[in-house]
Amino acid sequence: MMNVRTRFAPSPTGFIHLGNVWVAFLNWLYTRQHQGELVLRIEDIDQTRSRKEYAQALMEDLDWLGLDWDEGPGGNYAYGSTVQSERLSLYRRCVEKWKQEGRVYPCYCTRARIHKISSAPHRGETLPVYDGHCRNLTNEQRKRQERQPSWRIRIEKETEESFHDLLRGDATQRLKPCEDDFVVMRADGQIAYQLAVSCDDGAMGITHVFRGEDLFSSTFYQIAILKELGYPLPVYAHLPLLMDQEGNRLSKRQHGITIRDMRAAGITAEEIIGKLLFWAGALPAPEPLSATYAAKNIPFSDCRNLKQKSIIVR
Repeated sequence: MMNVRTRFAPSPTGFIHLGNVWVAFLNWLYTRQHQGELVLRIEDIDQTRSRKEYAQALMEDLDWLGLDWDEGPGGNYAYGSTVQSERLSLYRRCVEKWKQEGRVYPCYCTRARIHKISSAPHRGETLPVYDGHCRNLTNEQRKRQERQPSWRIRIEKETEESFHDLLRGDATQRLKPCEDDFVVMRADGQIAYQLAVSCDDGAMGITHVFRGEDLFSSTFYQIAILKELGYPLPVYAHLPLLMDQEGNRLSKRQHGITIRDMRAAGITAEEIIGKLLFWAGALPAPEPLSATYAAKNIPFSDCRNLKQKSIIVR
């Protein structure tokens, strides 16, 4: 039987809210009911927006909700830290290796040019389609460039990437040379999300990835990286997004939905857990329940609403 390892991987750019906790709770519920291990990974690779105080606050809020983790910040594990800003050398070694092997190439395109390309009609994806402008520059042409390049992974041939989503079934997408050559390191040296996440999922031995529907199309690129790195692929499950009554995705910009706000308003952890289970379709109506009670008495399979792409919350 597979040893289940999941991860909750928030970015500490603000106080966590109901949308974040929705993903955290469903990760936690599945993990606890499968006697697995949950990794709390802090995705603070964007240092311009991430704050240590938010990382500390989210751990306090998860603890208050009764959502514990098995590996997290401050731990010393075989794969290193669970904080991305402490794992930069791993990502950079990967990029340097790919440079030497010719698996990545420098891209000197400006943001304006990339935006113009991205504005052209193409299939809807998380990553913008590229036109291969810098793919085959000669060494002399590269030397004449006057700006630092970003680095794109080179898709050598058209490849069909597939996976089975626990909630949505089979999914397939073709990755094509040039247009699907995606950035793994920005011109300022910041590692791209796709690379960091893939490196971490592989190195940490993550077997199941539960995350929002908005990241569905990223999966194909992450599969390509995991294969390139020689890691086994995890099982994916893309959860419906929580939306307000106007059809807007819940975000920290909306009033009163952070866990801090709700705690200050006197809402209990049990009330929040009950709402999450109701939205998931596991309860006919919201009722206060502890996370521990849910893990022992409400099977993950009872969460019948999870095959939807979004859930309207009130």
